[in-house]
This record gives sequence, structure tokens and C-alpha cells, in this order.
Amino acid sequence: MKTIVAATALIFMSFFVNPASAANLKPGDVLTLNFPGETAFDAPFQIDRSGYVTLPEVGRLKLAGRNEEEAETVIWKALSPFFRNINSLKLEMKERRLLLSVLGFVKAPGRVELHDGAAVQDAIMAAGGLKAGAQLDKLQIRRGGQTLSFDFKNYLVTGNTDLLPALKTLDVVFIPASPLTGNVQVDFDARTLTATGDGGNDGSAVEVFGEVHRPGSFAWKSGMTVMDALMRAGGVTRYAGVDQIRIVNNKTPSPFNLREFLDTAQQGLLPTLSRGAIIFVPRSEGEVTMGSNAIRIIGAVHKAGRFEWFQDMSILDLIAFAGGTKPDSDISNVQVLTTDGKGKTHSSVFNLKNFLEKGGELSSLPILKAGDTVMVPRLPSDPNDNRSQWVSQSSERSIYVFGQVGAPGRYAFNANLSFLDILSAAQGPTAEADLRNVQITHRGEKKARTTKLNLALYFKTGDENLLPEIRTEDVIYIPERNSDWRDISKDSTIRVLGSVGRPGRFKFDDQMTILDLLAEAGGPTKTSMPEKIVVVTQSKNGPRSQLFDLIAFAKDGDYTRLPVLRNGDTVYVPSMEQSDWNIFRRGLKDVLSVLSVFALLAAL
Repeated sequence: MKTIVAATALIFMSFFVNPASAANLKPGDVLTLNFPGETAFDAPFQIDRSGYVTLPEVGRLKLAGRNEEEAETVIWKALSPFFRNINSLKLEMKERRLLLSVLGFVKAPGRVELHDGAAVQDAIMAAGGLKAGAQLDKLQIRRGGQTLSFDFKNYLVTGNTDLLPALKTLDVVFIPASPLTGNVQVDFDARTLTATGDGGNDGSAVEVFGEVHRPGSFAWKSGMTVMDALMRAGGVTRYAGVDQIRIVNNKTPSPFNLREFLDTAQQGLLPTLSRGAIIFVPRSEGEVTMGSNAIRIIGAVHKAGRFEWFQDMSILDLIAFAGGTKPDSDISNVQVLTTDGKGKTHSSVFNLKNFLEKGGELSSLPILKAGDTVMVPRLPSDPNDNRSQWVSQSSERSIYVFGQVGAPGRYAFNANLSFLDILSAAQGPTAEADLRNVQITHRGEKKARTTKLNLALYFKTGDENLLPEIRTEDVIYIPERNSDWRDISKDSTIRVLGSVGRPGRFKFDDQMTILDLLAEAGGPTKTSMPEKIVVVTQSKNGPRSQLFDLIAFAKDGDYTRLPVLRNGDTVYVPSMEQSDWNIFRRGLKDVLSVLSVFALLAAL
């Protein structure tokens, strides 16, 4: 017997005591290689579940089980045939990570990766959390050929983290299903499992379910009454039909009127329970009339309707009683309709999402009273619904997108959306959009103002500070790149004339060169003379012209050849039709035509 106890203790302690080789590298460890001059090694490398890392040129190397010095030697030997300055290589441990598998009754079973020191509850949360029906008192950790079972439910009750074994990389956390779920998986409320009580599996436990606070299976005791069982189940809820309780006692069904017993205190009305008794407390079926103790909840909740209301309830109780909100609900704009003493109805909006995410005082919750109505609006399921259903959408919850976007229109908006979210819903800018001159008009303020945005600069730099803050009722306008030049001041543009694809006025900034300008204008045409481009600039002494040879620049790439441009300048690309030879050829053609006429007259 002592040998068995000692062996069991040894297995158990292996889950808590770090081995002597804790300093050795393990699967999940993240390493960095300091190798100056070799950018291919800049990114960290992680040891995979098999104990290997994959390095450029040499492929997979097994490092698990070695210390850092040994691992560095292995890498040095593998890389030395391919790199010269190998002596500068340095291996460092960046971070320890746990590579785990979470299987069984969790919402997303599979492999997870956690930080070193993560606990069992972290692994369960990484796998999506427990599914209803998990047997919490018999969770397992499988490590190699060893298996440890532990009582996770006891940890949830006591909060004592010492009850949980420490995790190691490559551990498998297994959550078994309760035998009470049967062979077919079904969705049910985990509170109704008999395992939530303290009853055993010998068939003598008393089962209590329905409108009680802690449904479950409870150990039967001699002389146990219905009141004892209800108290052990946390008592009945405020919605219980206390005069319609059903009891199966000695395999015989019978009704029990708790209200009558409490009113009369007659002990004869209180039945004694037998082994295996069943108690069901139904929901009150009494019709609730508006104007007395009822309140409505409508919209995107699972069970919209009228519910009995009490003074100590809050809007959170009401939503919970209605089955909670649906996934497509807009809980940032919950509307509360209340009627004053004069019969006038007032509407207010409550941001439930903000309260749930950031917290706050319970006093900030809207005060409800019997007769009120709570409406939880629904978010459009698709961005197109924003446009097709705009009639039913208030302007206070809308934002407007006009101009060069794929789908201009009116869109639903909430505090979780950003400028890019709205632009994406509008199917993004078109190919003709002028991204440098996006305008946002803020209408929802006391004094309207306009913000200009260089969206092209954001795409180039990724600087989030360039994006404006968008609020409801704002208007986003993305102009066309080649908009009407009459709307643009000549001093803020450069003219591009002559033999180019799209002559006209173009906006110019300090980040651009004549090359960018020619590209905006569609580039020189086939009949152009790019070696004789004329640039007319304005100076203090008046206009000044200079020649730019695009052909010569293309050959040597000397950026000093590029002329300095400023707004108000003119760029002219001549055509070969204007060359001296073409002028002479046209003149000669005209002369020959005249001579042929004279020859014809002479012949006549």
C-alpha cells in the first residue's frame, strides 16, 4: 500500500515541480539570432512541437532538450558552410511559450499557445470556454504517459489556485462530458444539470428544477420536506408560480401550493419527501396587464414580450429575463420609452455596450418603471441594408458617404465604427477618386466644420493620427481626381499642355516631381517630343522657360536634371508635328501642289 501511495505522490508532484532541466530549451520557446548583416535572421524563431526550428539555408534543426550554449553551437555548425561572418552569431532566449492542446467539452477544441506561467483556466478560455455539460470535477492533464485528474469545480467554488496543477508545454488538457448528458449532445442550460447539487448517483437524491436559483440534485435526508429542498436550491425566483409547484413523491405526482402554506402555516400542507423525489417549480402563468406591474421589451432579444416588473430590478434583469440580446442587436442604442404623469411619452437612448465594456455606476442605468417599453434595435446584417433600409433609420444614427466610392449612400453608424469601416461599407474609393483631397463635414456640432484628409498619405505612412474621428450625421465626400478645373485656383495647380494623354490642370505638392505630374497627365503620347519638354516658371522678373530632356534622364537617372516646379507653372510637351523637318515637309508639299497646278494649266 505504501508503495502505491508513494508512486501516486511521485506522479502528482511531477505536475508541480519543475525538473532540473528547466533551463533547457523546450517546444514553444521563442529564440532570437543576433547575426549582423543577415536580415533573414531578424525575425524570431520558435521551437515547434517536435522540438525543431526552421532556419534559412539549413532547414530544420532540433534544439529542444539543449541549453542555449549547446543550441548556439548546433546552429553555428549548421550555418558555417553558408555564411562567412559566423563568429558574430549570438543566440538568445526571447520568450517561453506553452504549446498546449485543449480537448473535450470546450467550444473550440484544438491546439492553443499561451504565455509561460498560464494556468488551466487560461487554457480553457483560449479554447472558447467550457461547453454546457462538462464534468468539472474530473478534468484531466495528460503529459506523456501520465494522466492527472483534478477537481476544477472545487477551484471555482473556493478560488484556491493551489488546487490546479501547473501546466507544461505539450500538455493535453482534457475536459470530459458529464454522464448526465447521455449519448446525444443537445443544447441545454448547465444550471439544470443535477451535477450542480450535492446529490450522489445512487438514485436517492432529490431533484429540484424550474424557477429556483440553483437547480440541481441534492442529497436526501430522513424527514426532508419540500421547504428544505427549495431552500437548498436557493429558493424560488420572483417569477415562480408558487401556487403551482409539482412534486413526484413515492412515484406519485401531486400539486403543492407554497403560497397557501406560507399564508396559513399549516404543517399538514407541507409534504415530507421520499428518496428520489422530484420537485418542479413552474413559471407563473398569470396574465400580466400593462399599467400594473408589467414592462415591455421588444426588438433584437430572444424572447420579446411583457414581463412582471419589481422595483429592485434593472434593465439588465429585464434583458436577461428576455433571454438576452441577439448577435445582431445594436446594444449601443437601446431606447427607453417612458410615460410621465401627464400621459406624454419620452424617449431616451442608453449605450449598454459602453456600460458592459467600460463599466460604471449602477446608478447610471436608466430608471425603469411599470408601463415602460424598452426597444433593442437591430444592426443591418449587410452594408447594403444600410442603403436599402435607410427610411427606417434615424438621421441621428446615420452617416453619409458621397462622391467617388463604390456605393454612395446613407449608412448606419455606431461608436465602434471608424472612418475606414465606413469607407469599406461604401465599397471603397473608385479608381477615379482623389484620395489627397477627401473632405469630412461635421454636422452634428453646434457650428458646422470641415476636415480635410490626405488619404493617400495615410496609405503611404500608415499613420492612424491622420484619420479623423467620425460621428453620427457626418458627411464624407471623396472628389473625382480630375474634377472641374474651374473649381480650382490656378495658383494651386500646374498646367500640363501639349502631346500628353490628358492635358489639363493638376494639383501639385512638394512630394511630387515633373515625373509624377506627367504620369497624372497620362504620360507623353507616341507623337510627342519628350526630349524637348518646355517648363515655364514664374519668377520675380517674370516668366522664365527652360528645356527638360526626358530621354536623357531616362538613360542616366540623374535627378538633378529634374526642373523644380511650383504651383502656377506650366509644362508643355511638344509634338513631332511641330518639329522643323515637319514644318519644312509640309511647306514643300504645299509648293509641289502649286507647281502641279501650274503644270496642269500649261498643258491646257
